[in-house]
Amino acid sequence: MTRPASLSASAPSAVSPDHASGPAGAPIGFAEFVALVAALMSLAALGIDSMLPALPAMGAALGVATENQRQFIITAFVLGFGIAQLVHGPLADRYGRRTVLLFAIGGYAIANVACAVSASFTLLLAARVFGGAMVAATRVATVAMVRDCYHGRAMARVMSIAFMVFMIVPVLAPAFGQTVLLFADWRGIFWVIGGISMGMWAWLYLRMPETLHADAQQPLSVARILSGWRQTLGDRWSLGYTLASTSLMGALYGYLNSVQQIMFDTFGKPRLLAVMFALTAMLMAAANLTNARLVMRLGTRLISHSALTLLVVLSALHLSLALAGFETLVGFVVLQALTMGCFGLATSNFSSMAMENMGAIAGTASSVQGFTSVTFGAVIGVVIGQAFDGSTAPLAAGFLICGVVALAIVAVTERGRLFHPV
Repeated sequence: MTRPASLSASAPSAVSPDHASGPAGAPIGFAEFVALVAALMSLAALGIDSMLPALPAMGAALGVATENQRQFIITAFVLGFGIAQLVHGPLADRYGRRTVLLFAIGGYAIANVACAVSASFTLLLAARVFGGAMVAATRVATVAMVRDCYHGRAMARVMSIAFMVFMIVPVLAPAFGQTVLLFADWRGIFWVIGGISMGMWAWLYLRMPETLHADAQQPLSVARILSGWRQTLGDRWSLGYTLASTSLMGALYGYLNSVQQIMFDTFGKPRLLAVMFALTAMLMAAANLTNARLVMRLGTRLISHSALTLLVVLSALHLSLALAGFETLVGFVVLQALTMGCFGLATSNFSSMAMENMGAIAGTASSVQGFTSVTFGAVIGVVIGQAFDGSTAPLAAGFLICGVVALAIVAVTERGRLFHPV
């Protein structure tokens, strides 16, 4: 595979994101770099998706009163994941991406052991928050690592390919959880994830050099951190596309909170949960492969704005069918998979555009953007998940509302100039 062309970069660019040049490339082979990025990002997804088939067993074992309360096993992890990004970012800018990742992945393995031995629902939730906080580094430091190596459309291409590989996890994770339950109880899932985490630690330690140059390290001070926050939130592209991503992430977390109950209770097909995830992930993977092939020619704006518009249309159709009583299992799976494909196209490009002018403070910027999109997205997702009433209408409505809000934010960010390639 040809390495994306890129040039040197340091200070924020004043040119359009789609045409800005960037750093010299990854310090290891392109294919291995993308695989490592995808694998690091997958640790968080594994901590969410593999839990879904086991939620009823966890609730029964730990005395959870209601089905909707089981959703907090997901929410606790996501909240820890979101909030801790504010800490990992400045640390990654000061001590390097590799150092922070090694420390955090080790902590994530310990957190999974704590989950495996939890004797109460409260202790499980506390361990889940800690696990989410540790694995948050794989979002912050990994995005910063990609930004260290690639820029502009080249970064969008790398992220798209990484997301395509990353989509293997949602395909396999529910089936992985169900497989573990055939041989052990739900605690076995956490033991295996802990082992996988240590394998990832070894891969990173043995193969990946530090991508943050010594002369680019930022001092770890309150003044510097606050300055980085102001720069991140003061940049139009960074703020606008972070807020748009936040709205879409709210819909995603609403889906993760609701999908187990929809498949188990609404449609009475618990064994098809893994199939649902596989079809959804396949559409998202195909979307990101398409993006990787086209983004260098068409640009991030044209692709992401078109995908977001289609997401709104599909969500409106889905909600109409649900409210009219015409919802079927096949219709739900098809429409939700197409919607998630649009979600993947939009968010992978949004993250690249949000990071465009943040090269000098990539770790801090990634942490602020990640904190905002994940934490507030998780709150929105709780609202959507807790609205579950036995039908798919709350989820479809959540995607429609979040999509419309995201489209409005993008329109304001771009001053009304949507779909333009430059």
